Amino acid sequence: MKYLILVCFGFLIALPTLGQEVLRYEQFLDWVKYYHPIAKQADINKQFGEQEMRIARGGFDPLLYGNYDNKQFSDTEYYDKREGGIVIPTMAGVELKGVFEQNSGTYLNPERTVPNNGLIAAGASVNLGQGLFIDKRRAALRQAEIYLNVTQTERQQILNDLYVDASEAYWFWSSTYQNMKILEESVELAEVRFEAVKTSFIQGDLPAIDTIEAYTQVMNRMYRFQSAQIDYFKAAQNLETFLWDEDDNPMNIAMTTFPQNVLDDITLDYDQATLRSLIAEHPLLRLTDYELASLEVERRWKAEQLKPVVKVNYNFLTETVGQFNESPFFENNYKWGFTIQTPLLLRKERGGLGLTKAKIDFKQNDRDLKFLQLRTKLEAEINKFQTLQQQLAVYNANILGLERLLEGEQTRFNIGESSLFLINAREVSVLDGRLILNDLAAKRKVAYVQMLNAAGLGFDE
Repeated sequence: MKYLILVCFGFLIALPTLGQEVLRYEQFLDWVKYYHPIAKQADINKQFGEQEMRIARGGFDPLLYGNYDNKQFSDTEYYDKREGGIVIPTMAGVELKGVFEQNSGTYLNPERTVPNNGLIAAGASVNLGQGLFIDKRRAALRQAEIYLNVTQTERQQILNDLYVDASEAYWFWSSTYQNMKILEESVELAEVRFEAVKTSFIQGDLPAIDTIEAYTQVMNRMYRFQSAQIDYFKAAQNLETFLWDEDDNPMNIAMTTFPQNVLDDITLDYDQATLRSLIAEHPLLRLTDYELASLEVERRWKAEQLKPVVKVNYNFLTETVGQFNESPFFENNYKWGFTIQTPLLLRKERGGLGLTKAKIDFKQNDRDLKFLQLRTKLEAEINKFQTLQQQLAVYNANILGLERLLEGEQTRFNIGESSLFLINAREVSVLDGRLILNDLAAKRKVAYVQMLNAAGLGFDE
């Protein structure tokens, strides 16, 4: 026995191809969510943000360093300089330092003279002006945190769009399947009627023109059935583009696998009031908010650069680690200094700050416009869904009426008060009505999905 192998939640599910099996909508969406390449790309997109965070955190990694410099000439050791240490940046903007220094030599610079056993220095560098509240490292880390949120939101939007595309493909596949079955039944009915009319003609009960009428109906319905087969095949091929296994291999739908009926009711989890309240959290709006947050970090850093650079360094000096607490600051065994600098006109800094403020204003206006566009789109999708619901109800009632007319016409035909032409006309009306009903049902289900997407919803996390 051959099987259609599908993978869901890490388990293999085999659908036997000898008997008909239903591929239900919820099951189809599960496969798409976990194994479609776009869904996997969405997960990879989130990794971009995680790696950017790692890079930004690397700016606060301790730095271990060492230097060795030696000069020998004419049997004389000019100098032998050795230095090793560690620098530890902190989130407070303070750099902690630890240094060991050991120098010797005939021509050693006197300021580099240290005890024979070396000298240990421990201290810190502090920015009291520019960089006190935010510096380049802290700005980069904050922007990386924002970018991580951006990639997570982009992932959700990608999945939301995939949810719409997959749902549309499924319900189109379902409607074309139901249409094909209806037309197949209509062909069989027309063939049975043609044989009955032909028999009645041979027996002299019906005129020859009725056989021609019955035969043309068979040919017409056969043509429509073949067209429906083409539509179904195209829909099935399109659906297969959404079905992949966990090893990234595309899967094929067995000929005996069919969708659930497009006329089946589905659970509508969200009402219109809830959807309207969710629009403020739409992923596209959140992405704009993250852009504004990133620009705000940039603005703070640009404003910080208007301050002068004032950097103070202090190091406590000792020959052994145990002497660190023996002397208060600035009394004995220390080294300190400061650096101060600032441009006179600050044109570069003021220009950079003004440019960032203009970007924020531009992006804020863009957000206001985007919110209005998303709200308008949601209202349009809600109206579309409501209208299709009404149309579906109207056409359901219309089908009932057309079926009663057909029954009445058949009764009249049986007592000799109607003709085969009228029977076929009534039957074609019912046939067309059922096809339209399937299309409306599919459009309504797709409209519901599009309404969720307009509100920023899709695959659940």
